[in-house]
Amino acid sequence: MELVKRNLHQMCRKSEAVSQVTFDEDFNVPDAKPDVGRMIQKKGEVEISDVQVSEGKARVFGSLVFHLLYVADDGSRRIHSLKGELPIDETINLDGLLGGDKICLKWDLEDLTIHRINSRKLNIRSVVTFDTSIEELRDTPVPVGLRDGEGISMKKKELRVLELGVQKKDTLRIKETVTLASNKPNIHEILWKDMEVRGLELRPEENKIYAKGELFLFCLYAGDDGEQPLQWVEQAIPFHGEVECSGCTAEMIPNIEASMIQANIEVQPDADGEERTFQADAVLELDMKLYQEETLSLLQDVYTPKMDCVPVSQEEVLENLLIRNYSKCRVGDRISVSGPQNRILQLCHSDGKIKLDEVKLVENGIQVQGIVELRILYIVSDDDMPFYAAEAAIPFTHVIEAEGIDKNCRYYLRTDLEQLSATMLDSNEIEVKAVINLNAIVLNQQKESVMQYVQENPLDREKIQNMPGIVCYMVQSGDTLWDIAKKFYTTTDEIRELNNLKGDEIRPMQSLLLVKSIE
Repeated sequence: MELVKRNLHQMCRKSEAVSQVTFDEDFNVPDAKPDVGRMIQKKGEVEISDVQVSEGKARVFGSLVFHLLYVADDGSRRIHSLKGELPIDETINLDGLLGGDKICLKWDLEDLTIHRINSRKLNIRSVVTFDTSIEELRDTPVPVGLRDGEGISMKKKELRVLELGVQKKDTLRIKETVTLASNKPNIHEILWKDMEVRGLELRPEENKIYAKGELFLFCLYAGDDGEQPLQWVEQAIPFHGEVECSGCTAEMIPNIEASMIQANIEVQPDADGEERTFQADAVLELDMKLYQEETLSLLQDVYTPKMDCVPVSQEEVLENLLIRNYSKCRVGDRISVSGPQNRILQLCHSDGKIKLDEVKLVENGIQVQGIVELRILYIVSDDDMPFYAAEAAIPFTHVIEAEGIDKNCRYYLRTDLEQLSATMLDSNEIEVKAVINLNAIVLNQQKESVMQYVQENPLDREKIQNMPGIVCYMVQSGDTLWDIAKKFYTTTDEIRELNNLKGDEIRPMQSLLLVKSIE
């Protein structure tokens, strides 16, 4: 008796590990840079150059890149910037990791501080947390029927199942040009630049992924006229694009991780040969997993009066979609700026990053706690030292609704900033508002007994002969017509015909007339 099987493609998490790298390093200011006086603002990011995978461990190579905007410690008191790198060489132990496995590596830069030891030496401290996991594609064969199953009764169960339809990694390049307004001087040198994507929407379509969002650009630069006055440009540019994705359909359920792996802003000459144009080039890496949901008729048991059929099964975990929730959280706060005696005249730029502190399951939901880390660059009424920066954190707690979620479920959570605004309330207070996207896909994991094969044994003739030929049976709770037919060596068709039943529905304590089909 040959089973007809179908392979379900499912992703399973094979192993995961968390590792931290602590930095406490001194850094010498490059000779080409002037002495460091007052530090205005800082930022950092992690750049990964290579990941070497071997049995049981992954070795990560890269660097912690930091940027500093500062006032020179000399008579000019001009603003300068510098960039530095600290190497990363970290070995992460992962149980079950094999040489050919692909790992998912995420990182978070925490508590970056830059301390001025003296005008030519800085101390850099930070913690980089690596969250590493291995997901592998597993094919689970499930029986859906019988080959040449004439005369054999089959018991089936209707299940909603979710399987991986498409898995792919690709990149989306965003190129935009920003031209200076006519009242701004030409560009001499870029001192500070920020680029981020907000409100990113990724939607599956036929054989492609459609992307749209806003690219936020900020550049602080020195003009090329006599005194090199500092200028800045801030602009939000809507964009859209497509990534080829063969086999993708609009009905699929997307689980797409997007990360910016390249963010360059360069000065380009305009049509007249003057350096009045910024060329922005961003590259998003898309880790695409697209799922499809369908109803599967799982074969659970077989029966024929001609032989004794014994199904041999094993327990498998099958997944279905519990819920997909695109949730938003609105936060806001007022920030009192302390520091310079001079009052704030103007806000130049604000940017933020979401940091999650705790994610846990609660009744019918996922509770997320974290902060929005803010950095605000502003100008005060001091012509000699006008630029200052403030750092702050806005805490938030939000519950993503997911009715029915429990410890047997697994979920994917993606967060990003959709909106961020900073407004002056007065010369010492700033109001900040933000909208956070919290997108969750929750998968329910159900354990099912999956038939592997059917063992065929000859009928126990003595047992059958000792059974009465005609039985009046009282239906018990939990009985099905199929189970009764198998137990009393008859068929569901004969039971329906003898008892004038129109379907398979029966109720407890219902009386059924049963006639044995074999002697």
